[in-house]
Amino acid sequence: MKILLLGKNGQVGWELQRSLAPLGELIALDARSQNHCGDLTDLIGLAKTVREVAPDVIVNAAAYTAVDKAESEPELAQAVNAKALAVLAQAAKASGAWLVHYSTDYVFDGSGATPWLESDVARPLSAYGASKLAGEQAIIEAGCKHLIFRTSWAYAARGRNFAKTMLQLAQQHDQLKVINDQVGAPTGADLLADVTAHALRAAVQNPQLCGLYHLAAAGETTWHAYATYVIEQARQAGVAIKVAQSAIQAVPSSAFPTPAQRPLNSRLNTSKLQHAFGLSLPHWQIGVKRMLTEVLDYPSI
Repeated sequence: MKILLLGKNGQVGWELQRSLAPLGELIALDARSQNHCGDLTDLIGLAKTVREVAPDVIVNAAAYTAVDKAESEPELAQAVNAKALAVLAQAAKASGAWLVHYSTDYVFDGSGATPWLESDVARPLSAYGASKLAGEQAIIEAGCKHLIFRTSWAYAARGRNFAKTMLQLAQQHDQLKVINDQVGAPTGADLLADVTAHALRAAVQNPQLCGLYHLAAAGETTWHAYATYVIEQARQAGVAIKVAQSAIQAVPSSAFPTPAQRPLNSRLNTSKLQHAFGLSLPHWQIGVKRMLTEVLDYPSI
């Protein structure tokens, strides 16, 4: 099996280089690749890459992810998250390739407290969410074989993430304010990559598994509870934490106004994925604790 991976150096793309390698020949690209075009803003170049590589599977881990900036440049968000996906989907349809893509809970309006189903009506609150929904629709409308994974609160040990930011602030300040009215499940890029490999292998053998799936770690939390957990884990590991647990103040989203509105309910119902592929998704604390061990043992990551 020949696999074309786009966005190889992003949080998810980096982990996919590892998880997809045993499945076959892996050609991994990013926007700066010279041998083939991996730039999602170059639609002609993208189509040429698919023709030249002739992959059995296209895995797109590249995206426009600047949620707030998308409000002032929605055309660029649409170009990367929707128009490029239409090109990839049409190329996959023409060649018979599979297309694997990642989307987000931001396609929903965040109302209620029930975990979202794949069949629920999408009503994005932001330009970013609208661009990701348009990308999903482009894939489905093209009629190619596909796996679309919606996820939430993604993080990785490599690069910047919420937990690292909280740890830095906790060592510098004696009081913190963290949002407490948004609910979701922190989901590791390593988990996303591992599930992708399992699901892809199964889908190639059984094309009826083609479709849209919700993929997130088990359990739920708020950003405030997430921060508190991370800080206390670090404190127990011997990190010099300045802020007391009682000084981590819970505040509403309105305390930190942003150009793009965030959904309050980011819960995703993952039953469809677990049943279809026979998988069990670990609790979010398991992945976060593992990530923290890597970060604290190797702080330069």
